Amino acid sequence: MATLQEKRINFNPKLTVSNTGGNLSTDAGLILVKEFMDSLGFLELAKSFLQIKEDRTYWRHDNISLLEQLLFQLISGYAADSSAKLLKEDPIFQLILNKETAASQPSLSRFWDRIDEKTIRQFQDLNQALIDKVRLKRNTTEMIIDLDSTHSDTFGNQEGTNYNAHYQTNGYHPLVAFDGLTGDFLKAELRSGNVYTSNGVRDFLRDFLRPLLNHYSQQLPCTTILVRGDSGFATPEVYETCELNESFYVLRLKANAQLAKLAESFILIGDDHHWEEKEVHYYSTSYRAKNWSQERRVCIKSTREAGELIFRHEYVITNCSENLSAKNIFYTYQNRGTMENFIKETKNGFYFDKTDSSTFLENHAHMMISLLAYNIVNFMRTLCLSAKEATLQIDTLRLHLFKVAGKLVRSSRRLLLKLSTTHVFQDSFYQLLEKIQ
Repeated sequence: MATLQEKRINFNPKLTVSNTGGNLSTDAGLILVKEFMDSLGFLELAKSFLQIKEDRTYWRHDNISLLEQLLFQLISGYAADSSAKLLKEDPIFQLILNKETAASQPSLSRFWDRIDEKTIRQFQDLNQALIDKVRLKRNTTEMIIDLDSTHSDTFGNQEGTNYNAHYQTNGYHPLVAFDGLTGDFLKAELRSGNVYTSNGVRDFLRDFLRPLLNHYSQQLPCTTILVRGDSGFATPEVYETCELNESFYVLRLKANAQLAKLAESFILIGDDHHWEEKEVHYYSTSYRAKNWSQERRVCIKSTREAGELIFRHEYVITNCSENLSAKNIFYTYQNRGTMENFIKETKNGFYFDKTDSSTFLENHAHMMISLLAYNIVNFMRTLCLSAKEATLQIDTLRLHLFKVAGKLVRSSRRLLLKLSTTHVFQDSFYQLLEKIQ
């Protein structure tokens, strides 16, 4: 139990504060998350996909229940397992986990010790099954696979940590994929900090991109897929994989002398050129590098700032039809900037970059559970909230919908959850509950 303290308040000497309010919770809005997870059949899917090794002879909390508690803690903003020290007595956590008491911090810590490589793959399979179910509910037939890498700082001697020259710090360098249209977190892979994006392309294709493309072409054959990424992913193997799976790609190309010469051939300067005005020109051409098996379409963006003499060129390779102009190709590529917001959301809101475990495997598991927590909230806001509210970030959703004061009253016949009468966003709360149901 919490230590009971009393503290007098200076602005009103008559006022004393103490933690003696009784069976109250500040997370009553988590019943919305539980109701949504129940509508997805989350527990049934988790039980069918996860076979976490069990080396305990006696336990009160099974592995699926521990996973569910970790998800609820992340969604409500508790990053540390130690939060369970008090949360295990929280009436809302007891209610949504259907237990007399939730798991303690030691129970959660021992859960991580039972994770192995097989479990990591099972987490990904569970995530894929949830995405498939939600895509059918959305009835969507298009997908943009945004590929990127990010950085997770480490502050000790964690296994697999290394110096990354680009970020100029020690840490991990995970590979991530999002759906650029919905924000769904498609896949994540934890890697050592010194692994460059294009290193190990064959492993990347075998373990990351090819399974995604194969899955969506087989399970959801009506899906039109566009793969989008920066120059780190612009390799012949990636082009050929997309072409083999009849998927489109828009990838940035690194500049080289041949491309620069090709771009300069399109520049025309007349005697009456308006040097004082900024210029932006778009071109489309065919190009074949030495290690390519065939010519491919390359789009060029040439920009000259006002008052300057030299054009700056950018290049994008694509297999999209010529019916899509070079300008629209660049517009499509530049829209991948939204992915940075998705990554920022997973880190700031769901602690995706929390790497305080000593082993690489446990840090990978932390990352995967953060991925699942992010997706559960993203599924709920894209399926059940209005278009305006669907853009709200997790901090706002917590403030509006999850962090609600409530008191659970038990009688012989029913349970009654009494929420704060002055909850400002109670209309949104009940509208979301109705939509979920």
